[in-house]
Amino acid sequence: MKLSSPTRLLAIGLLSVFTIPAFADDAILRNQHQQPCYVVGNQQVEVAVTENGGHMAPVTFYRDSDKPLKPYYVSPWQDEKPSEMPVPVLVPLRGDFFCMPFGGNSDEVSGEKHPPHGEIAGAKWKPLGTKKAGDVTTLTMAIDTKIRRGRVTKELSLVDSQNVVYTKHTIEGFAGRVPLGHHATLAMPDEVETVRLAASPFRFGMTYPGTFSDPKQREYQSLLPNSRWNSLEKVPVAWKGEADADLTKLPARPGFADLIQLVNEPWEKTNGPAWMTATFTDSNFVWFSLKDPAVLSTTVFWIENHGRHGHPWNGRNNCLGLEDVTAHFADGLKASMEDNALSKEGVRTAVELKSDKPTTVNYIQGVVKVPEGFEMVKTLEFAPGQVTFVSTTGKKVTAPVRHEFLKTGSL
Repeated sequence: MKLSSPTRLLAIGLLSVFTIPAFADDAILRNQHQQPCYVVGNQQVEVAVTENGGHMAPVTFYRDSDKPLKPYYVSPWQDEKPSEMPVPVLVPLRGDFFCMPFGGNSDEVSGEKHPPHGEIAGAKWKPLGTKKAGDVTTLTMAIDTKIRRGRVTKELSLVDSQNVVYTKHTIEGFAGRVPLGHHATLAMPDEVETVRLAASPFRFGMTYPGTFSDPKQREYQSLLPNSRWNSLEKVPVAWKGEADADLTKLPARPGFADLIQLVNEPWEKTNGPAWMTATFTDSNFVWFSLKDPAVLSTTVFWIENHGRHGHPWNGRNNCLGLEDVTAHFADGLKASMEDNALSKEGVRTAVELKSDKPTTVNYIQGVVKVPEGFEMVKTLEFAPGQVTFVSTTGKKVTAPVRHEFLKTGSL
């Protein structure tokens, strides 16, 4: 995550519209890694969402089995004595969280100065309640923003007998262009090349155009800046004469923190959702995300392998952000609104919001256990209400996933 603002978003002035109800008795509040969290679960999955920032972790999948899985990252300082953090998002930093404006937001825009990843990633969310309808359990939370007046509502749903989390964010009251998206971050093992990455077809990939990890700040990067490529297996490194990096095999290159971005092919061309997978070969499971690329057009990889040595990182951070966004890398509002390296290629880097029409962002994440020798995902096959994960070794695993949610927003 690189911490670094659209035309001024319009305040609609109808603050009563955005009044959040009092605490709902059926929303469970529990401390998880020193952060107050709202917790929702069923037999298969339990999810904790931080009150501050709405960060989703820990998440336990296959919780009724003898080998439950917790794939999401929790920053190492969570279980330490609290200390002052440089920016609010770092206080609860963990798992997946929704960002708006996505990115560092180092520049003021139209008199507004946003914190990194927006105030919604570090300010307090309020519960609107938990409900069960049929086989679907939904936790709803909301936040009223102050820098730009509006509301974001988070609906997080679980379906009985599925190891899947369905998330809907509804954005109301704002107007103008803004980068936004999900900041899903996975915990990484120490064993090299034990996590195998695969993505749905993409137009091209790029490394961050400038300096992502600045040695002046005791940060270091290994990939060649501003390079464009068409395969995750052949990404240029910063040193002349060295072989290209294979980003399908992680962790690798300890001591560095890098940022890249993939531009997804549209749904119409691939005949299905855009997807991202990480196969944990030592634990025999696949984490996956599904999205509509017309809403979230790109995926940013934050590859963090002990490459930052300032506070609070202190050289100990090992995680992988697979961040489905519409944005220009992690530069924030100003860079994503203006002409940039991606927009010049016809890539949308900001979403147009309208004050009189809500914008919804639907997103799916989940886990599926796979057999020994699965190795990595080759492709995904979509059928009504299910997804089949096809491996490079010919093995197949089918899981119930209501991927139609991405278009309908309904379960």
